[in-house]
Amino acid sequence: MSTPARILVIGEINVDFVFKGCHAFPAPGHEVLAEDFLMTPGSSSMICAMGLARLDNAVMFHGLLGADASGAFCMQALRDAGIDVSTLSPDPALRTGVTVSLSTRQDRALVTFPGAMSELRADEIVDEWLQSAGHLHISSYYLQKGLRADCRQLFARAKRAGLSTSLDPGFDPAQQWGVDLLETLNEVDIFLPNEKELLAITGCSDLHAALRFVQNGRTRTVVKRGQLGCTSLQGEQWLDVPAYAIDAVDTTGAGDSFDAGFLHAWLRDMPWLDCMRWGSACGSLSTRGIGGTTRQATADEAQTLMRATP
Repeated sequence: MSTPARILVIGEINVDFVFKGCHAFPAPGHEVLAEDFLMTPGSSSMICAMGLARLDNAVMFHGLLGADASGAFCMQALRDAGIDVSTLSPDPALRTGVTVSLSTRQDRALVTFPGAMSELRADEIVDEWLQSAGHLHISSYYLQKGLRADCRQLFARAKRAGLSTSLDPGFDPAQQWGVDLLETLNEVDIFLPNEKELLAITGCSDLHAALRFVQNGRTRTVVKRGQLGCTSLQGEQWLDVPAYAIDAVDTTGAGDSFDAGFLHAWLRDMPWLDCMRWGSACGSLSTRGIGGTTRQATADEAQTLMRATP
């Protein structure tokens, strides 16, 4: 089994305020109670990066953050996870993003102040960073407005530098989705949407049709389906892997931990179905704690769960 070079994650930095165990989602003019609250590192990119580091991968992270308390909190969390943050430089002209996550046992709702995450541009990514990595991962395509414009060119640069690539699109708050993402996929190796995102991006009403729609001869897609596990298409064969049974506390960031588990396996040249199982195991195990990063899986924990549930 190969040992991958380090992973460069480029993305948004923000802090999550997680309200766990909400009795319901609030309606206008009404108040609901939560069972618990936690301030925790947030953003799809940070959660994925910390999940990869937890699995013992060498990770480098680049994004923008403010010279504020939220930025300092996130910077320290990345350092504590063993992630290389040497390219990060808090900017007093920016404000670090914040997300409020309202979580019930069935689902979650998010409110995000983008802050600095909208300002990152592809031309800020220097070739030296790409040359020092073996894989490039980007999350939150729609939230990173500054990066989105030239994201395809950034992936092309990574390819020329010899890197493999992956993209998690995240949700489009404007719900416009746009054909530019489909064009960007021509430069991407691994695409990691959830089911709702894929259906919206493709305009399809059927999951199988949507998966066929994004086939472009290069990109391989795995669709995250929450409690239903994940689905992929390998040649003409449909592959389904169920979620693992976990007494879930909070689903915040489970899809990002799925990404980490899947990429951990894929970068070690494991079979495609095993990569899906790794993703499902790591996504499931991350729901044991509040927030996206407090109970992310170690490699031993993921392997133990997979052995116990063939």
